[in-house]
Amino acid sequence: MRGLFITLEGGDGAGKSTQIKNIKSFFEKKGLVVVHTREPGGTPISEKLRDILLDSNNREMEAVTEMLIYAAARAQHVRELVMPQLEKGSIVICDRFLDSSIAYQTYGRKLGDMVEIVNGYATDGLTPDLTFWMDIDPDAGKERVSKMGDFDRLEMEERDFHYRVYDGYKKIAENNPERVKRIDATHSVEEISEEIVNYLEEICEKRGL
Repeated sequence: MRGLFITLEGGDGAGKSTQIKNIKSFFEKKGLVVVHTREPGGTPISEKLRDILLDSNNREMEAVTEMLIYAAARAQHVRELVMPQLEKGSIVICDRFLDSSIAYQTYGRKLGDMVEIVNGYATDGLTPDLTFWMDIDPDAGKERVSKMGDFDRLEMEERDFHYRVYDGYKKIAENNPERVKRIDATHSVEEISEEIVNYLEEICEKRGL
């Protein structure tokens, strides 16, 4: 049986990493094989592309260039890691996926339909079974990130850009209510984890896991 593909989305500082650990633990307690990965990245080639994308020295990168590099990293990631693991029946948990490109490039960069068209080839039509959108106001998220160290290239973008991204995530969630579950990232770690576990139990019951 095909495995389960779960993604976490949201702006910087939303707390995705903490909840990914909790989700991983949830499935491991059931004796299931869990693979944790990320985008951009997840494979040696994709990680090299990640370095280019997030390098704060690459501020002159064109929006279309950015979109194409993200798609290239995703194409490698999907074919080398994600799909093979799903075909083995693994639970794949991914920190960001296609929704990030829609939010950041379609809305943030205002690139329009080309983002979804190009990424249709990159993903080979793969869609997550369940997505958690960690909803946090961009200003609050930036304040959290500022306590962790230096900003990467995207984190350094202007405030308006991050609010366009945020609006993009809201529209994605509104348009995909069955797949995308909004999680209020301002709640405590324990409250967030409990809410996520409730959704995980629902999908496990449907899949017989």
